[in-house]
Amino acid sequence: MKIIFAGTPEFARVALERLLAAGFEIPLVLSQPDRPAGRGMKLQASPVKQCALAHGLAVAQPRSLRLDGKFPDEAAAARAAIRAANADAMVVAAYGLILPQWVLDAPRLGCFNIHASLLPRWRGAAPIHRAIEAGDQHSGVTIMQMDAGLDTGDMLLVERLPIAADDSTGSLHDRLAVLGGRLMVEALEMAACGGLRPVPQPADGVTYAHKIEKAEAAIDWTLPAAVIARRVRAFNPFPGASTALAGEAIKVWAAQVETDTGADAGAAVPGQVLAIGPQGIRVMTGDGVLVLDELQRAGGKRLPAADFLRGFSLTPGQVLDVPATATVAAA
Repeated sequence: MKIIFAGTPEFARVALERLLAAGFEIPLVLSQPDRPAGRGMKLQASPVKQCALAHGLAVAQPRSLRLDGKFPDEAAAARAAIRAANADAMVVAAYGLILPQWVLDAPRLGCFNIHASLLPRWRGAAPIHRAIEAGDQHSGVTIMQMDAGLDTGDMLLVERLPIAADDSTGSLHDRLAVLGGRLMVEALEMAACGGLRPVPQPADGVTYAHKIEKAEAAIDWTLPAAVIARRVRAFNPFPGASTALAGEAIKVWAAQVETDTGADAGAAVPGQVLAIGPQGIRVMTGDGVLVLDELQRAGGKRLPAADFLRGFSLTPGQVLDVPATATVAAA
């Protein structure tokens, strides 16, 4: 079975490796153009492109696939490459470009998408972040037959995955990536023998996972401790929850809700440091106390609270604030 693969980040690379290991013929890989990255801001190939080149696969990187868009020549070249590949199906995983109808119609079996949520919940760009932020107990992967809508196509395979109490977007992402690769192999093998049974998405339960903006990660200490703790996990590793003291930005990478709030919290204001110690930094919120476990100064390393405090002056009574460059998103 010949497939075209379209994807860009690490999540997609895991799926590409799984498809290659399963023996699928991949005559063409589509990935987004190289982007500046790192301190030197040098152009860097996406994880999918790096994987494809390592396996000797042909790669196309159009800036758009719209024949009537800003880059019609690139779209036309991509169309020629897709037609030449003569693939049975296209697998799409976090590609990042809209697929026009001509792309959806090109492969004999259409385009299959690996979506990291239990559709129709969390359609859109950031399903893993939003599931953790919302306090969902489960996530999962849906293999979907793509149509022209935003993650609205028929469901082909679905598998649930529990979200652990300490899961960050990073840890959940890694498990979902492995699950997505396995399910896609199963879906393609079933498609080859006509065994897939598409199921329309239910009309109820639709939610949208809007793209993550950096400003959202600014901690609003007036929110409940449980909400802030979920956001810390949801924004790890990107963009990283942030606060500030005397104008200096501080990233908060791990935090937990204090289950037995002490009497010292009674008169404290949101953001006020109640106590510091080896177990963490206790901070008052709008409802309850949050214990900060892992922090980072600008330009520094991520450190456990005890190590962080050796190089950062912090005393009970001081009040943490929102970084000056950020605006707090609505709760």
